[in-house]
Amino acid sequence: MKKIISALLIFIFLVTGSAFAETVIYNPNSKIYHNEYCHSAKICKVCIKIEKKEAIRRGGRVCKRCGG
Repeated sequence: MKKIISALLIFIFLVTGSAFAETVIYNPNSKIYHNEYCHSAKICKVCIKIEKKEAIRRGGRVCKRCGG
């Protein structure tokens, strides 16, 4: 019974972990991505909200102020 419960918990953790992608605010001009609470992201006029994986795929780098 313990093995079944452990396997079920691991499965749930893996499924929910991959289901929620991290969203960032990406500036396509500077190619910098921010977390949504960053001051720079809030004042950005051209920024878009995308998944972190996509920002990295586009050549994005992390914001030095907020850590992305």
